[in-house]
Amino acid sequence: MSPWQLGGLSLRELGARVWANVENENLLNEAAALSYYFIFSLFPAFLFVMALLAVIPIPQLKDGLMGYITDLLPPDAASVVTKTVQEVLRGGGHGLLSIGAILALWSASSAMSSVMDALNVAYEVQDSRPWWRRRVIAILLTVAFSLFLVLGLVLMMFGPAIGQAIAGPFGLGQHAVDVWNVVSVPIALLLVLTGISLVYYLAPDVEQRWQWVTPGAVFAVTAWVIMSLGLRFYTTHFANYNATYGSVGGIILLLLWLYLTGVVLLLGAEINSEIEQAAALRGEPTAKAPGEKAA
Repeated sequence: MSPWQLGGLSLRELGARVWANVENENLLNEAAALSYYFIFSLFPAFLFVMALLAVIPIPQLKDGLMGYITDLLPPDAASVVTKTVQEVLRGGGHGLLSIGAILALWSASSAMSSVMDALNVAYEVQDSRPWWRRRVIAILLTVAFSLFLVLGLVLMMFGPAIGQAIAGPFGLGQHAVDVWNVVSVPIALLLVLTGISLVYYLAPDVEQRWQWVTPGAVFAVTAWVIMSLGLRFYTTHFANYNATYGSVGGIILLLLWLYLTGVVLLLGAEINSEIEQAAALRGEPTAKAPGEKAA
């Protein structure tokens, strides 16, 4: 059964089951725990991503990433992130295999380890994998997700330029370039969705069939973009956290954004889990019932 059949559930039934699990599994508390690990892993993750960007010989790629951060985050939180990232980059190695980048990858994978714990709660299973295997999976997921994110960023920023560069040597006309300019944006989004789907696939200790794009991943990415833009709009037009909290206003906003990021990530996992469990109850042989690791 395709996950897009929602396990035979209607959208209303799926929403009701996910909402019930938000309370039963203390999802909001899990998201708060994730935000704690996120804040410690955020800047090491940026250091590793910047080292990854340095491998790609495209000018202004780092500036483009910082521009997206400025566009998505509330202004005060974006200021905290950009200033801290610049300070971290001055002291960290610039090569992908530098000591600073390797240590940053190790630190960033700690957040992925906490995501694995949270997704096990969403799938209602106990993780029986040894600690070293969990750490290896966390590191691989951190690298893979960073890679998908960087590739998506490259397509979003330089899709038209890449199309022109490819069209010349192969003798393709302007029509082919126009088609590429249209499809490059969905491809970039697909790369990000695939990265999220990979996390949902490997992070919990359950056997699953691979799906390039899952309903939970689509929800998580869509909700995250809407949440980020909505929070930015609210703080720009209706709330001045710096006036209320002074210099720590940006930090408070960053923590709030990380907390809401954890919420949408866990909601996406809950959606996939509920679809899987509903399919199992309807007799799908490859689906898993609640708490079951392998069907």
